[in-house]
Amino acid sequence: MSVPVSATAAPVHNAPASRRPGAAAALGAALLGFFVITLDALVVNVALPSIRTSLGGDITGQQWVVDGYTLMFAALLLSAGSLSDRLGARRTFAVGLAVFVAASAACGLAPNLGVLVAARLVQGGGAAVIVPSSLALIREAFPDAGSRAKAISVWALGGSAGSAAGPVAGGLLSQVDWRLIFFVNLPVGLVALVLLSRTPHPPHPPRALRAPFDWTGQLSAVVAMGALTFAAIEAGADGFTALPVTAACVAVVAAAAVFTLSQARGRHPMVGLPLLRERTMVLSAAIGFALNVGFYGMIFLLSLDLQQARGMSALATGLAFVPMTVLTAFVSPTAAWFAGRFGARMPVVTGQVAMAAGLVLLALVPSSAPTWLLVAAMVPVGAGGSLAVPALTSLLLDHVPARQAGTASGVLNTSRQVGGALAVAVFGALIAGRGRLAAGLETSLLVAAGAVLLTTAASFLLRPATRA
Repeated sequence: MSVPVSATAAPVHNAPASRRPGAAAALGAALLGFFVITLDALVVNVALPSIRTSLGGDITGQQWVVDGYTLMFAALLLSAGSLSDRLGARRTFAVGLAVFVAASAACGLAPNLGVLVAARLVQGGGAAVIVPSSLALIREAFPDAGSRAKAISVWALGGSAGSAAGPVAGGLLSQVDWRLIFFVNLPVGLVALVLLSRTPHPPHPPRALRAPFDWTGQLSAVVAMGALTFAAIEAGADGFTALPVTAACVAVVAAAAVFTLSQARGRHPMVGLPLLRERTMVLSAAIGFALNVGFYGMIFLLSLDLQQARGMSALATGLAFVPMTVLTAFVSPTAAWFAGRFGARMPVVTGQVAMAAGLVLLALVPSSAPTWLLVAAMVPVGAGGSLAVPALTSLLLDHVPARQAGTASGVLNTSRQVGGALAVAVFGALIAGRGRLAAGLETSLLVAAGAVLLTTAASFLLRPATRA
């Protein structure tokens, strides 16, 4: 995989200045990688009832099937971004994709719920390695800011396509066998590896980028995020006063303190406090967190509501998400155009406003309303996120130095995955129990809308990039 731009060999004379040799193959591999990991974040939601029928378990078990993936995704993103900067994006991407494909096969072969959750944890770890290294690949293949923004919009299209295919694939394949939702990753992953093999091998990264790994920072980050997700999920079943939940909360505080100290005083921090204090980084992370609270929270809630409260089949539930996800796929590529014409903040702010409006509409739709009204209200949620995320990612990568591209994208995507994991955990707790689905769904959607509105106001503090 590629290395930071400052360490990459100069482009050949015949290559256009805006892109480097092998750029198309690198973008194709990055797009497919992002597609398949986004697909797996959403494909299981619609298949949860089928998985429960096959392997057993309650609402807590279903939450862990979703959050086991998201938890490891979030917990390892920081170190994955740092590894991409140190070892080179090409190599890191290949390892992450290989782990993801192997874990997908294990998910499809899982004999019980425990093995499935364990395989989902490994799968999430592979996904964590793929995201920052895929963005670093693009950062290197497209050194020009304008071309890079367009490439990131294409990369984001992979995520949009994964979002579009996820609910439908989950519903369709679970009609045959829910295990197929994991086996479909194998051919896609193999094609991505073939494309990656056609990208040039970069030189080894300079010694400055091969610093020792920050084990203290990584382990404390894993403990903090794992304990936080555990506390949120288990509180729904046992209450916040239960001893395991209280112990998890204490572990969160202790691990967060260790992480902060390690980044402030460590010799080789994987992130470092200067980056974490930088305004664009902080605001981007907060916005990404809120966007995923809204989007992933909505998918989880409505997947259960449509099947349990409205009696729809898994396939019909998946098809209900099609209008939202199809429009999402068309909106994502327009983010670069909007940013170029109206400024980088415009699509970020507009996307958040659209998402918040959609979440409020969904919360206000009565349970007796026709399903098409729910389907229509989903559209601004998906379209808003699809407009905001690529513009936000492009703005952040333009703002940070090339040598920190992997780390910065790791921080951004960690915050996004934490938002998604906590949404599933907290909202799952709100709907747990007989007769609580309708009230919990309304409360959850309004909470998500409030979070998005808060970050919308903060978005006006984002400043345009001063470097290409």
